[in-house]
Amino acid sequence: MTDHTEHSTAWLTRRETSADFAEVHALTAAAFERAEEADLVDALRADAEAWLPGLSYVAEAPDGTVAAYALITRCHVDGVPAAALAPVAVRPGQQRRGAGSAVVRAVLDAARARGEGLVLVLGHPGYYPRFGFGPASDYGVRPGFDVPSEHLMALVLDDSVSVTPGTIRYPAAFGV
Repeated sequence: MTDHTEHSTAWLTRRETSADFAEVHALTAAAFERAEEADLVDALRADAEAWLPGLSYVAEAPDGTVAAYALITRCHVDGVPAAALAPVAVRPGQQRRGAGSAVVRAVLDAARARGEGLVLVLGHPGYYPRFGFGPASDYGVRPGFDVPSEHLMALVLDDSVSVTPGTIRYPAAFGV
């Protein structure tokens, strides 16, 4: 377990367990204000080709409830395995307190320890650079659907790995 501190709140981060599933579902639905993101997590758990054991993390609030969630699953860039960070969700009421940053750092550390070389994220270009993400286009990686290029970002976890340029293919559950 990793304990990251931000904004004077210590967030205990740990791997998600099956006991967390219902709380993670509710948290994700609340964070995105729709059930589709929560249902995506459930679908990814059921996809043996996408699921990467040990790469779903939670941050606990001081009272033991789950405050934030981050998931990394398998994706591919022109057939070469890579990792996708999505979704990242923070419980309303716990947002902007560091729980999201703590859980993202924890899951990225776990991916690095697991030997993942490249993580891609489709997200806010003002948020993810704090973790080391930069434009995926710098590596020649592009989405296979219409999205502003600055929203697709890449983080190389292992400098000995060369990044294959090409089009990202997400697991089927993403619907893209």
